[in-house]
Amino acid sequence: MILDELSELNKYEAVHPRFAAAFDYILNTKFDNMPVGKKEIDGKNILAIIGLFSLCGLFIFALQDAQTDENFEKRLINDYNVYALQVPNNLDFAGEPIPLKDPEVFERMDRELLVNTYWQSNGLLMFKRAKKYFPIIEPILKKNGIPDDFKYLAVIESGLTNAVSSARATGVWQIMEATAKENGLEVNDNVDERYHLEKSTEVACKYLLKSKEKLGSWTLAAAAYNAGDTGVSRRLGEQNVSNYYDLLLGEETGRYVFRIVALKEILKHPDVYGFNFREKDLYSQVPTYKVEVDTTVMDFTKFAEGFGINYKILKVHNPWLRDRFLNNKLGKKYMIDIPKKGYYN
Repeated sequence: MILDELSELNKYEAVHPRFAAAFDYILNTKFDNMPVGKKEIDGKNILAIIGLFSLCGLFIFALQDAQTDENFEKRLINDYNVYALQVPNNLDFAGEPIPLKDPEVFERMDRELLVNTYWQSNGLLMFKRAKKYFPIIEPILKKNGIPDDFKYLAVIESGLTNAVSSARATGVWQIMEATAKENGLEVNDNVDERYHLEKSTEVACKYLLKSKEKLGSWTLAAAAYNAGDTGVSRRLGEQNVSNYYDLLLGEETGRYVFRIVALKEILKHPDVYGFNFREKDLYSQVPTYKVEVDTTVMDFTKFAEGFGINYKILKVHNPWLRDRFLNNKLGKKYMIDIPKKGYYN
């Protein structure tokens, strides 16, 4: 219910288009000679209750419309606001609670929720990419006994892209070359399997399991993914503490787990954090089938054309192929993804 002076009506006009129509009726109607009773102004959307010589009540039925293409575009223009956020009372990472009653921990969590909520373009891209890549990552985590929350670690590591850091960490999981080779990935001028999402996710799982065994918690394992097992272990010993939230760390690692949890919270509850989209706005995987190759490929452009696609599309689906040809003197078997017909051109 709104109770206010007529002089203040203008501040409510933006609430809903029907408010403007109702206020126009109020300001341009003489009520002293009108019959007592109910009067429809805009069908049954706006009802005026007329008493003796006055307007007794005005009912504006301004429920939010169902989300359609038309009102979605209007909301893009009219619904921008910036709010302080309510940090949820209970947050956790991989089932391990975050001690939000600690005011310093609370502020760090609040910071990451604010930064990632109001970096709207990046946030919306994360929703779009998550729809495309989470279905690949999730079953691999589950198979290896890794908590599902670690898919959000990939989000903050690379934005779910095949990024390359200044330290040359590569791919969605940002794996260093030495770590990749130690865990069985091929890395050379022709092939770099750090760009292979399924295989790199398997390596990330191996690394995380080793960290969890060494450090004792999933939260510390996540921090170690950024700072290394040795770095985290050394700081725990130096500061005589046993958990991440009691550690004084550098800027990047100190924010790391909070960023993961912030992205988890936002991606799980888009409506709470002001992200509006339709299912059709999100990205999806183009269906593919696999072709086995166990010989040298002299020209991937001609190889791609043999399947009715071009070199660019071949590389989009197989970013781990790093050159225009493949040296394969040993006859190693590679599985190359080819998109099914009808999705390009």
